[in-house]
Amino acid sequence: MKIASINVNGIREAVGRGFLDWLANQDADVICVQNLKAKSFELDDSILFPEGYEGYFLDAEEDGFSGVGLYCRKIPKAIMYGLGFPQCDNEARFLQADYDRFSIASFLMPDGSDMEAKQSFMNQYQEYLSKMVKKRREYIICGTWHIAHKTIDLANWADNQTTPGFRPEERAWMDQVFGPMGYIDTFREISRDASQYTWWPKLDQDVPRTRQEGWRLDYQIVGPDFRRHVVDAWIDRDATFSEFAPLIVEYDLDL
Repeated sequence: MKIASINVNGIREAVGRGFLDWLANQDADVICVQNLKAKSFELDDSILFPEGYEGYFLDAEEDGFSGVGLYCRKIPKAIMYGLGFPQCDNEARFLQADYDRFSIASFLMPDGSDMEAKQSFMNQYQEYLSKMVKKRREYIICGTWHIAHKTIDLANWADNQTTPGFRPEERAWMDQVFGPMGYIDTFREISRDASQYTWWPKLDQDVPRTRQEGWRLDYQIVGPDFRRHVVDAWIDRDATFSEFAPLIVEYDLDL
């Protein structure tokens, strides 16, 4: 099973830069997308239902803001829209597809431009994560968490310790997710290398991403019992239809 996750940073703009061509070449079972910045009724069928996939989307109340989606090769048993608290649901930050043995979610954390709002979201989301890890069902939560967890996860960490996305309280929150709560960062199960980023704040298309200062803000996170199913993980830095790069993980399971 191959799952890809990508913050498109505006779905229509990403399509104009080749997103659908990239999607068609992935041979992925599920592609999780975030930050659509468009409502689904505004999108063409070519975006909603690309060949071979069924698209599911959650729209934010505000125009041109947030939004998450799932492209699924196999139709899920059920779709869960949101998490039940307004900050998440009104801003369209969580969409989940349920299959027989596990669930796959597309997730978008607030970026931290309003740190008080982000902290409120983190507190409520932590309650959800605490409940989910105790259930017998397995979850794969994919998307932009807008936090670089360790110093290895951004290029210039020394100058960014008070920058949203790397503030001490955010990193401490991630310590809880990957520590006592028991969740697994699938990418770090495969790669411990530095300079592995998914977002470049000043993307210059003429300069290769390997030479730019980036942040790793995107994750596929699973419960502790799912660790053994992670086969491979990589970041597709050649996909340049967004300031974010796709994160792709392979699991030794079938949908």
